[in-house]
Amino acid sequence: MLRKVVFALRDRTGNRLQLSLCSLIHDLKQHGIEVAYAICLEDKVHMEQCGAACSEECLLRKYGSICAMEQEEPDTLYITDSSVQYRIWRQHGKYVLPYKHQWNQEDTFDGAEYIIESLEEVDHEVVDMAYRRLAGIPWEIFKTERCIVRETIVEDVDSLYEIYKEPAITEYMEDLYKDRDEEIAYIKDYRRRMYGFYGYGIWSILNRQDGKVIGRAGISWREEFDVPELGFVIGVPWQKQGYAYEVCSAILNYAWKDIGFKQIQALVMEHNEKSAALCRKLGFEDNGITVLENVRYILYKMQLNRADSKSTVV
Repeated sequence: MLRKVVFALRDRTGNRLQLSLCSLIHDLKQHGIEVAYAICLEDKVHMEQCGAACSEECLLRKYGSICAMEQEEPDTLYITDSSVQYRIWRQHGKYVLPYKHQWNQEDTFDGAEYIIESLEEVDHEVVDMAYRRLAGIPWEIFKTERCIVRETIVEDVDSLYEIYKEPAITEYMEDLYKDRDEEIAYIKDYRRRMYGFYGYGIWSILNRQDGKVIGRAGISWREEFDVPELGFVIGVPWQKQGYAYEVCSAILNYAWKDIGFKQIQALVMEHNEKSAALCRKLGFEDNGITVLENVRYILYKMQLNRADSKSTVV
């Protein structure tokens, strides 16, 4: 959980962005997050004066930058427009979010997965999401009456293999990798490519009562289609109890209200009557048969700007 944000901005940057920075700091504090602030002098001047032999202690003594030598603070995110400060914090294993703007275009932030480009568009949620991405903490998407929907993590692998070992599950969908290490590598890559880039994807479904992974569901994109797709699977022990309808209803509402999608589709393999019945119950309309890689699917579509949303998000 994010508990503290440390800003280290160049003197000129802080002055120019005082109002925007104050607004963001106020928003963070409103959400109970501690904020620290420091002023960095120009990296370029510093590097020219000190050269390659410049040490971290020299930077701290010469420029008064704070927090580079703090004790371990795993719940802290560091934000800076200083490439030198960025490298120091990264070397100490801290979670750093670079800030790139018109006055530091010459700076490079090697290895940065995410970069702020407009401070005016950043709020508590953006900062928290960046921290979670850097720290590898799964994002909880929402809760329903009986379930928690969150990003899939490597620790879910054993539960997923238990679910997918049932022949009824893989009859109408692709199986997991046979090699467990390959599946773990896939999940790590998926977290980076899908969650990190889009902010959504196929998520894990947990039973709120005991915390067990009972299935997967979410939103993805399929090649050759320009409409996002709903996907879902519920483990056999939890089928016929309304879990799929409960979670998918909430996902459709999330896709509309939180992501902003206007339309969504679902591809159901022909003869998969259980999934077809769920799609019809959710409000999808049959758009005929489509063939992909010699497999026949029923193409279901739905307009999401519905006033009669059946979401069960709590």
